Amino acid sequence: MKVKKILNNNVAIINKGGHDSIIYSSGISFKKSVGQHISEDEIEKTYVLDSKDRLEHLSYLLASSDQKTIELINKLVEYGENFLDKKANDYLYLALLDHITFAWKRGQKNQFIRSPLTWEVKKFYPDYYKIGIYAVQKMRECYKIDFPDDEAVSIALHFVNIQEDKSHLDENIDDIAVLKNILNIIQFQYATTFDESSMNYMRLVTHLQYFIERLRRKKLYGDNDVTLYETVIKLYPKAYKTVEKIENYIDKKFHQRLSKDEYTYLMIHINRVTERKDREK
Repeated sequence: MKVKKILNNNVAIINKGGHDSIIYSSGISFKKSVGQHISEDEIEKTYVLDSKDRLEHLSYLLASSDQKTIELINKLVEYGENFLDKKANDYLYLALLDHITFAWKRGQKNQFIRSPLTWEVKKFYPDYYKIGIYAVQKMRECYKIDFPDDEAVSIALHFVNIQEDKSHLDENIDDIAVLKNILNIIQFQYATTFDESSMNYMRLVTHLQYFIERLRRKKLYGDNDVTLYETVIKLYPKAYKTVEKIENYIDKKFHQRLSKDEYTYLMIHINRVTERKDREK
């Protein structure tokens, strides 16, 4: 293998088998020159990307990053691979380097972003969220900045990319958005905010997760208990109006209408999670 280009003291581009790859080798700029041979045992990390654009983007980021940031990224990916017992693709290095470099710049200005998906990511991806929390702890140690736990959410979602089935990943992320939109419809209709630590909220979210899964499989519940449906409408008319709004959203998103049984269960869960606050008004 020959060194094709030196990016900084520790990073270079090599040509291996007619293809360009990026390597990390401590002090390579002092040890090698362009055109010189470099062996595998001299390389600490090789980044192989599947497109020229990604290779150029990662090259730029690595060239402008300091050693502690690159070492942090390598450490986080290694930790995530061991924790999940899965091999990460090298695109993860690019995504994390991009994200953490920007987070560091924001942190220096005391500018932090609050994530609206914290609870949902904890629920859908608990293991990935734990990796995110680990990453935030290491970021605090590395940069001496008190990053909020919200940073863990974005990092967790980057690690979700380790999943081999990208279509499944995209679907899960889309499901989080659908869940969030349904919760927003309920909160808007009741002019309230949820107590996310309450048991009724957790039950509602769990019901909605299975509800979204049924929508995906096009296997909604039927019209098996019309009497209960009519009774619940009379008991909880506001919840019924709210489910109508949800159905309008679902129809646009999934092109499906809701059965009477789906209406019934949604009305019951919505009433439970909003009942106390509604009485207080």
